[in-house]
Amino acid sequence: MDIVLKEITIREVTNGYKNSDEEGVVGYGGKLNIRPKYQREYVYDNAQRNSVIETVKKNFPLNVMYWVKSGEDSYDVLDLINPKSKYTDVQYEVLDGQQRTISICEYVAGTFSLNNMYFHNLTDVEQNQILDYKLMVYFCEGDNKEKLDWFKTINIAGAKLTNQELRNAIYTGTWLTDAKKYFSKTGCPAYQKAKDYMNGYPNRQEYLETVIDWISKGNIEEYMAKNQHEPNASELWLYFNNVITWVKVLFTNYRKEMKGVDFGTLYNSYKDAKFDAKTLEKEISTLMQDEDVTKKSGIYEYVITRNEKYLSIRAFTDKQKREAFERQAGVCVKCNVTFELSEMEADHIKPWHQGGKTTTENCQMLCKHDNRIKSSK
Repeated sequence: MDIVLKEITIREVTNGYKNSDEEGVVGYGGKLNIRPKYQREYVYDNAQRNSVIETVKKNFPLNVMYWVKSGEDSYDVLDLINPKSKYTDVQYEVLDGQQRTISICEYVAGTFSLNNMYFHNLTDVEQNQILDYKLMVYFCEGDNKEKLDWFKTINIAGAKLTNQELRNAIYTGTWLTDAKKYFSKTGCPAYQKAKDYMNGYPNRQEYLETVIDWISKGNIEEYMAKNQHEPNASELWLYFNNVITWVKVLFTNYRKEMKGVDFGTLYNSYKDAKFDAKTLEKEISTLMQDEDVTKKSGIYEYVITRNEKYLSIRAFTDKQKREAFERQAGVCVKCNVTFELSEMEADHIKPWHQGGKTTTENCQMLCKHDNRIKSSK
């Protein structure tokens, strides 16, 4: 990849700045694609955004940025520094520096204030100081693979790309564009519908990753590769709606413990099973009050699968184990053989699912062999 360094003023970068869902994010007189397909959405928080503007106002240097020539026409990268070059209409993409560039452009556009001062509140001198600030930009030329590989290399200082953001870079196309409309924007339809049930942030592609993981049963790359050139992501959106509707029908009383439960996997396996919402709610309420259930969020998976592993049932303490061991004189109640304490494991005399509690009176010591045979049944 060929690279040359050039100074670009903020005045030049912000010329023709637009940020819209329809037209994308562009600047530099319409010649700069500030947010290419392989880049993440804008994720800077207010403190990071303000820090960029403070740096510019103090005339301190910002980290170098990288732009790359887009399109198929070849050219000598050195022509970029020649204002009379025949390539004056060449288009560029921001390879690295998107977050800083958008922060600067949004401030100049008057989208936010710094210390209660918008850009238009500044004096002419202060405005010109910002607009004349010189950004150090490396101009690069290379093919799509080189661009992505270089982006991974230089994008160390910023927020690290998530796995899904990297997948998006590989499987760009009509399907992904449509899918991101539903799952990848702040306040997107998926967030509005399921923010109480899902963890993560849409603009970091965590919603998209979760739903593809659900529908593909863990084969995310395979699913994206198969659908890359499909005209839309209707299948994914309909599937997602079916999952959330199923959850809301079964679990009528919302609790905060529902957020982050692996509902898509449950839906895949049990969507055709017959459940009664009232019966489920009654059992959930009881389990929420059970002090032996240490993982309350696991209750939802348990009432569907009946697998106690999701509940993390409270274990017997060392004191309880010692008392049971002494009471039994070290003899396993199953095989009647004497063992050392370290060779035995605690077990509920009356199983937890039959109402047995994790108490000293309900504790018995079994040899490891017998306990594991019992546990496997």
